[in-house]
Amino acid sequence: MSTVLVLGFDPHTIPGMDGDGMRAVLDAELARFADHGIDAAMTLLAPDDTAEPAVVAALSSRPWDVVVIGGGIRKPEPALLFFEHVVNLVRRHAPGAAIAFNSSGADSVEAARRHL
Repeated sequence: MSTVLVLGFDPHTIPGMDGDGMRAVLDAELARFADHGIDAAMTLLAPDDTAEPAVVAALSSRPWDVVVIGGGIRKPEPALLFFEHVVNLVRRHAPGAAIAFNSSGADSVEAARRHL
């Protein structure tokens, strides 16, 4: 069975975001992985000092075929340095994993399947 890790911001830590609504979208997307026979996990990050240990722990917990980095981390220009740091953590701690990017919280399955 293929393994996928999805990394994204915890929507409850982003000011002005409907945390509960976005979390429902993310949970539904995680369930879609199972529908496609993919063993997936999601690690949601706060944009603070807890992010790096959370990413390293998730990446080190098992071998991953694909790591999907969510658009919330990748798209907003103020998050550029955070995004760069996350990509380098993936490169160091999951060197065998493909890196994929989704366009929204609802298409992580498609992003991962491009590399499986």
